[in-house]
Amino acid sequence: MHERPQGRRFPRPAPRQRLIADTALDLLAERGMRGLTHRAVDEAAELPQGSTSNLARTRAALLEAAVRRLADREAAVLAPDALLGAADPRAAAPAALADALARALHRYLSHHRGLLVARYELALEATRRPELREVYDRAGRTFREPVVALLTAAGSTAPERHALALVAWCDGVLFSCVAGQFHAAPPTRDALRASCAEVLDGMLRN
Repeated sequence: MHERPQGRRFPRPAPRQRLIADTALDLLAERGMRGLTHRAVDEAAELPQGSTSNLARTRAALLEAAVRRLADREAAVLAPDALLGAADPRAAAPAALADALARALHRYLSHHRGLLVARYELALEATRRPELREVYDRAGRTFREPVVALLTAAGSTAPERHALALVAWCDGVLFSCVAGQFHAAPPTRDALRASCAEVLDGMLRN
């Protein structure tokens, strides 16, 4: 069962819409972009033929549904503000923020590797489809904006710039440990916490 998302910005999908979008993400992870078709979604979800096309008539609509569902599910895994679990700015102290980010990254690497692969497929496709790029970027803002706020609370003197560097570092760790050279031996949560603390220390001491 999928975790309940936090910080939702998209409307909650209906059960069949959610099933179709989840199945699309699974197919992207298993078969790549070429393996995602309306018929394949119907078959994998054990739905009557034509069910997917009734809800997402075009390929673009199916991809957009997948991006929205990706954002919905990632919000339950990655959002550092949800992991901190407090509105008190003191909760965004560097040590607490490093721990929250390490927990999020480790959770993703341990339990949601297929979702990451689907994300990379969609990210590459978005470079070729302006309409998908818009949806993908809008979803991404739901994660960048909390990071900016948390860095501001932690004392950053350049939260926008630091957020770019921190998100890029997180993305690099995820990619390297799922599709890159470190896929066979992903870091432990303790190692992630130590590395994240070092990154934050370098940012926040200036």
